[in-house]
Amino acid sequence: MFFVTLGPLKLLGPFAHRTHDLDETALRRVAVRAFLIATVAVVAGSLIGKSLAAKWNVSLPAMTIAAGVIFFLVALRLLMEQYEPAHEAPPEPLPEKPTAAAIQLVFPVALTPYGIAAVIALLAASGEAQRTGMILALLVAVMVLNLVAMLFARRILVGTTMLVLQLLGAVLGVLQVALAIEFILTGLRELGVING
Repeated sequence: MFFVTLGPLKLLGPFAHRTHDLDETALRRVAVRAFLIATVAVVAGSLIGKSLAAKWNVSLPAMTIAAGVIFFLVALRLLMEQYEPAHEAPPEPLPEKPTAAAIQLVFPVALTPYGIAAVIALLAASGEAQRTGMILALLVAVMVLNLVAMLFARRILVGTTMLVLQLLGAVLGVLQVALAIEFILTGLRELGVING
């Protein structure tokens, strides 16, 4: 789930697009800073979100449905964008300072709202420290994959690799919509609204 909601496939294109004017040294600085900021933000944000959900008495089924709705809307938008004519405006230049540039790339390029919602829902469902540790370790592993993708985005997005990634993106787009519906159905089952 982390690979689909927060992973490198959704990050490659936007990151390469926004950083196309940077030289390799600046790109590395920005990528490392974006990785560090995004990793700290997603871990801290999801732990705070889990805590707030508990304090506000938000049930796990409600969190699951909320994550499903957000995921559904975003996945459907991304899937439908493939059928619209390209109207890509030139990107706004990034700030010269690497940290300021990295902060602009964190939301929503490196971290997506539906990805954070998925992490919060998984942590809320985790009843034991070992499982929580495993969830956080997997989360950090996906963030490391994102760092590798950012560092090598220009080399990855060429030739047939680009075609393969577009095909994979289309397949994952359909599966993301289905996964979002599954989230919603799971939440409705847990609330007893539907059976089976």
